[in-house]
Amino acid sequence: DGSVVIAAITSCTNTSNPAVMIGAGLVAKKAAAKGLKAKPWVKTSLAPGSKVVTDYLEKSKLMDELEKTGFYLVGYGCTTCIGNSGPLLESIEKGIEEKDLVAAAVLSGNRNFEGRIHSHVKASYLASPPLVVAYALAGTVDIDLTTQPLGQDQDGKDVFLKDIWPTSDEINELIANNIDADMFRKNYGEVFDGSAAWNAISSADSQLYPWSEASTYIK
Repeated sequence: DGSVVIAAITSCTNTSNPAVMIGAGLVAKKAAAKGLKAKPWVKTSLAPGSKVVTDYLEKSKLMDELEKTGFYLVGYGCTTCIGNSGPLLESIEKGIEEKDLVAAAVLSGNRNFEGRIHSHVKASYLASPPLVVAYALAGTVDIDLTTQPLGQDQDGKDVFLKDIWPTSDEINELIANNIDADMFRKNYGEVFDGSAAWNAISSADSQLYPWSEASTYIK
């Protein structure tokens, strides 16, 4: 019980804060340098609410570090927050069912009631993106991060959270050097123009949507 089976850096709201996203990248970088990565039973994901986030993570060379620890981009916007985490490995789901285990999810979202994140996850914990990375490394929520190690480095030496936690100065320096207004202009300057796919959708020349009279859902 207490094993982390889902660790998700997610939420359009929380991923809009560059300090915690850069912080997560730095935790991943320091962890990767010590040979740590997410435990094999943890399903990891990175789903920010904006492409600006991936732009500055790539510019600061932190996207690669997140990937080294297991956090790959899976998309933008609503994913794990609303239960779109996708299936767990069949062997993990089977083990949870057969032994009635209390598996856990750790996510930077804003809802954590039972079953919200995944039907096989009874316990969900909300955490900052850097702590999501930390719990993925630990593989369990049954841990005191202040006194127990997340794992061992290449030499077998214990690695604690304090060993890989970034300073405010480190975070602020990367923010100052890698985030600028041009990133927002590039991603949102033509947001109301729509994409080619959006503009290709046919629509009635009316201010009111022509709801189907045959619809049993909405009229």
